[in-house]
Amino acid sequence: MDDDLIETGDAPRSRYTKLPGKGFFYPDSLDDERAERRARETIEGSEAIVIADGDADGLACAAMIREAYDAALDVEPFEDAIAARLEDDEEPDEAADGDEGDAADADDADDPTADAHAESPVGLLAAGPYSIDTALERVEAYADDDIDLYVCDLCPDDYEWIAEPLEALAESTAAIRWFDHHQWDDDTAAAVREAGVDLVVGESDEECTADVTLRSLDREFDDRWAELAAVTRDHDLWIKEDPRSEDLADYSYWAGAEEYAAVIGAYGVDLPDTVRSFVEERRVEKEARIDLAVDRAVTHEVGDWRVAVTYGRCSQNEVAERLREAGADAAVIVKPAGSASIRGSDGFRHAHEVAGRVNGGGHPQAAGCKPDIYDDMLDYAHHWSTEGQACKRVILAAFEAVAEAVAADGSDADGETAE
Repeated sequence: MDDDLIETGDAPRSRYTKLPGKGFFYPDSLDDERAERRARETIEGSEAIVIADGDADGLACAAMIREAYDAALDVEPFEDAIAARLEDDEEPDEAADGDEGDAADADDADDPTADAHAESPVGLLAAGPYSIDTALERVEAYADDDIDLYVCDLCPDDYEWIAEPLEALAESTAAIRWFDHHQWDDDTAAAVREAGVDLVVGESDEECTADVTLRSLDREFDDRWAELAAVTRDHDLWIKEDPRSEDLADYSYWAGAEEYAAVIGAYGVDLPDTVRSFVEERRVEKEARIDLAVDRAVTHEVGDWRVAVTYGRCSQNEVAERLREAGADAAVIVKPAGSASIRGSDGFRHAHEVAGRVNGGGHPQAAGCKPDIYDDMLDYAHHWSTEGQACKRVILAAFEAVAEAVAADGSDADGETAE
């Protein structure tokens, strides 16, 4: 394939935001081979491994755990790499579906951070909710016996698909600790604990996983770590009272996992000037993509809810906020890679129920899914050329089903049971 077809280049934003980032077009076989190699390099010889969501919350947990082990990486090479990135006006590629981090991690022999993933005695595997099993399998394959294993900011939809590697690791590791704040199914949580895992789940509407990790680790952390947890919570729970939380969220999305963990491990929420310059530069593009996605939105009446549905490569949380401000009770952002984000409001607390009907899950007011409707590249071609028509249709059908269920069980539209 001609590289120009998948590079942003001089194409109009109205066109390239309808397509996935170029990482989507990298063959899975090659991508899996590279990921397997990097995982092996990360895991072999480590005294502890952290499997974490690649967002600001999950990576804050990883930074805390490295601090507890005195295993933080030197931040200076990362700062040099950021400065070089600014000089080159390089635009980082994005993860194919936004679920897994490390999209910007370098694989260039000339980059001083290229081997960072293998340098800390506490290895970091960035994972998404649909790849927990793969991460566990890789730890099982490459880790020494008696390591400490941590899983952070991830919730399995079903115990069965993680049971085999988790139970094997429970036999070979010194300890497994799992910190999270998502909505856990009671049976899944019980099964994870019965496997021998120390599972700590915080209240999803009060704590982020960084909060849970900070209070659960046997370490006296200084005040900057509590501040990091508080600012991370501000964005992760969509409180939005501290403007610094947006900096963390944006930076975690545009940086590789190792870079983000190293920088916040060194500086906490007081990001250095180089990082701030990088974030500000990238925000120009971010805001333009938000505007396009909001302009594409169409609002549907579903039961008592106004559901705004849009499409495009964009920052889904900010788009959802704009759509809520325009009067939507719920927002759906369908992504070019085939997945979708579902965001609620005070008047809609069923996002996880809708996502659960279309191969996903999450929180009452924030969830994600990837409908099982893509059989071949023709399905993706139709997805891109119709701005996600089929995906939108099945998600709206899930909204209809949830609305019917809410009406049948006597709940109010916002999830409260009627008196």
